[in-house]
Amino acid sequence: MPRPGKIIEAETRSTAQASDGTLAGRLGRLTLSRQIISLALWPFLEQILSFMVNTVDLILATRMAEGEARIAIMDALGLGGYVMWLMMILQGAVATGVMAIVSRASGARKPEEAREGLVQGILAGLLMGLISGLFIRLSLPSIVQIFGLSGAASTSALEYLSILCWTCPILGILYAATNALRAIGDTRTPFCVMLLINISNTALSACFVFLDPPIGGMGITGLAWGSLLAWALGTITIIALLYRKTSPQSDEITLTLQKAKWQPHREMITRISRVGIPQGIEMLGMWLIHAYVLSFITALPFQGALGAHFIAIRVESLSFLPGFAMGTAAATLVGQYLGARNPRMAMKALRTTWLYAVIFMSSIGLFFLIAPEVIIRLILPETDAAASRLINLTIPLVFMCGIFQPALATNLIIKTCLRGAGATKIVMVWSYASLLLIRVIALTIAHHFWGLTLTKIWIFMSIDLFVQATIFSIIANRGKWLSAKV
Repeated sequence: MPRPGKIIEAETRSTAQASDGTLAGRLGRLTLSRQIISLALWPFLEQILSFMVNTVDLILATRMAEGEARIAIMDALGLGGYVMWLMMILQGAVATGVMAIVSRASGARKPEEAREGLVQGILAGLLMGLISGLFIRLSLPSIVQIFGLSGAASTSALEYLSILCWTCPILGILYAATNALRAIGDTRTPFCVMLLINISNTALSACFVFLDPPIGGMGITGLAWGSLLAWALGTITIIALLYRKTSPQSDEITLTLQKAKWQPHREMITRISRVGIPQGIEMLGMWLIHAYVLSFITALPFQGALGAHFIAIRVESLSFLPGFAMGTAAATLVGQYLGARNPRMAMKALRTTWLYAVIFMSSIGLFFLIAPEVIIRLILPETDAAASRLINLTIPLVFMCGIFQPALATNLIIKTCLRGAGATKIVMVWSYASLLLIRVIALTIAHHFWGLTLTKIWIFMSIDLFVQATIFSIIANRGKWLSAKV
């Protein structure tokens, strides 16, 4: 065990290192490009896993039934995706606050502050998850009714979501813990936990759907139970891992729950709220606006529009793989460099990561432009006339996904960086401005005077992405967000 004098000497040295703008531990010994690659690699693999599992769920769903029954299930899952987004708003707001605080504390060489952010984030995530789960469960009949699905689709959506809503408190804990680990530069542990979750989810869902009763034969509820049990297993695992970690006698920042004080801490909760509340308001507003757009889709005079919309978004999520990974790396680096009082490197990290994301996501977008039908058929086999109609509806949507990849990459990286820096109010205000102008006002006018189709609705969504990309590029280059307080 090191002598007290040695520990004091090491702490003094770490403080001096923080003042020169370098990062702690392994990251501080890497070039910027290697920092980005190091931080993005595991989240990239994690996103691939999530995409594969979500795609497997979708493939399982398309094989549960045939004809109109299949379309009803796809519409139900399409609505389920949006309701799941609503479920995660409060927990996501807490997780954003945790990342901003822990990354700053890590950059400033303050391990105790980082651990306090983790502990209070877990408590806040659990509370917000309980509130979200209870609210969604009580509101489900009204939510499903508002979107006006067919009788079969509404029944399937209620069965699916009435189980899935209880993942809210579980995910509140998990999101806080994984965001805190990513904020200190540990992206491998969240990947390992997500690997466990995704393998468990795939295996359990397949068993619950296709095996004979009593284990199997559950239909769409089998997908929900598979997800719920897998998320619970992952959350228990990450908490156990955090209890096993110890703080090393080095300049590395390690998060541990050993000797953690589980009482609410007003100052830290206030700091998490300062960052998280604008994020929560932004996400809630975005959800309401997307729900408004969704009402136009469900009102189209044919079945399957929502299912086609959902399939296109699932295909589009393939391009998110490098985008979210790069966004995670950028937010971590920006927060840590700001904590180390090096705004110049924080800005450089944002710009470099943005360039990488645009290149990677645009490359994936070429496949959407060249072969949209081939990609769609990998998910949805053409076994009958209903499936053929669904494929034809989805082809132009996937093609548009290829066109707006540069704008999507820009929004993903810059917004994630600004949130990681604590500038969530800026993101909220300008996101609202574009969404309200284009997806509410312009879309309503177009509906009133010219009528809408599914493709036209997606054109308006694409325009909004390009407008937001322009706005946030200007904001990022001005640099005022670098002084955001967390």
